[in-house]
Amino acid sequence: MERFFKIVVLALFLFCPASALFAQGPEAAWNILDQEALELYRAGNYGRAAEASEKALQAAKKKFGPGHLSVSGIMNNLAEIYYAQGQFGQAEALYKRSLAIRQKTLGPEHPFVAGTLNNLALLHRTQGRYDEAESGFKRALAICRSVLEPNNALSAGIMSNLGELYAVQGQHGQAETLYRQSLAIRKKALGSEHSLVAASLNNLAELHRSRGRYNEAESLFKQSLAMREKTLGLNHPDTAASLSSLARLYSAQGEHVQAETLYRHALTTYRKALGPDHPDTAACLNNLAELYLGQGQYDQAESLFKHSLAIYRSALGPDHPDTAACLNNLAELHRSQGRYDEAEARYKRSLAMREKSLGPDHPDVAASLNNLAELYRSQGQNEKAEPLFKKSLSIYKKALGPNHPFVAMSLENLALLYKAEDRVQEADGLTKQAKRIRSSKQ
Repeated sequence: MERFFKIVVLALFLFCPASALFAQGPEAAWNILDQEALELYRAGNYGRAAEASEKALQAAKKKFGPGHLSVSGIMNNLAEIYYAQGQFGQAEALYKRSLAIRQKTLGPEHPFVAGTLNNLALLHRTQGRYDEAESGFKRALAICRSVLEPNNALSAGIMSNLGELYAVQGQHGQAETLYRQSLAIRKKALGSEHSLVAASLNNLAELHRSRGRYNEAESLFKQSLAMREKTLGLNHPDTAASLSSLARLYSAQGEHVQAETLYRHALTTYRKALGPDHPDTAACLNNLAELYLGQGQYDQAESLFKHSLAIYRSALGPDHPDTAACLNNLAELHRSQGRYDEAEARYKRSLAMREKSLGPDHPDVAASLNNLAELYRSQGQNEKAEPLFKKSLSIYKKALGPNHPFVAMSLENLALLYKAEDRVQEADGLTKQAKRIRSSKQ
């Protein structure tokens, strides 16, 4: 996910702080504080960045009045810092105030307006407000295309963010097209070693991973990680994101020792940079718990899942897709332990949350259906399991294509059910389909 701090938003046509447009000289207190906040933010020190930005905002209001462009710029920056800390309500209020000032002062078709729209759309995406997010991204992109030169870096960033929104919703073809367009523009406009090029590589790698293209994903993850370590340092949240992404890939491939080492390194970085109650910290805890679950280390997994779930509920709300995902994972743990009543209740709750927030045809809905079906099959309730397996399989084929590993998994699960019912011919047919898919991925 890519957000535009004030300096980054204006990088196409300004290589100095946006505050220089309005400043009374570098000695101005608000300007000094604004610069300090920017440097702290770039270093990943969000707590101190927020303190400096809050002071800068008050000083700028006193100097210029509440409706000045310099005030809107600091509002946008402070909103970004709040977003990074998981304080979404405060961030949204500031983005909207900044947007109103910029639209009134500069007009509705200015790049500053596009930058704020992009940041607000990213906030909405994080909150699961997908329609609002898509509308905001498209409006921001339209502004850039109407007032800036073609193939500009700001448009590339918005394309990447819109691509991520589509990826989250399972629209992988649209996502890949936008990611590749964004990557090509960034390499040309910013150079091959820029941190935003690294972000594009990481996003494209994540898409490959989600589609089962593991070799392509690993190569791109490693490129992104090396670039972030070089440009941002070893202890930056974006570097931690690359570590976590690579760990997730290794976990999917069964390389557990490598995955655990990377997850723990990432978790230490997230806690230091973002705090113990941030959604990114929760995501890393959840991923590490999934790794332990896969290895049968149930006590360690349950503790981490519950810790992650508590953070998600507090930071994102009880019905957010990330909360649903963590709840689903906790249900999976209970199923593995034979705690079937607890598992069923949590699976059903997660399924309802996902259908509401993501729609009935999303791959995550298919995962919940598959998991609930697995629970029923393990208890011998095949009459309940079969329609859920079939519905899950149908969604996976539609959303991911007929040759995805998740399709193979669904085929195998349904085949196991048919074998238990002595429906040998049907089971063998499904097993052969699954084998063809898996052999094509080798």
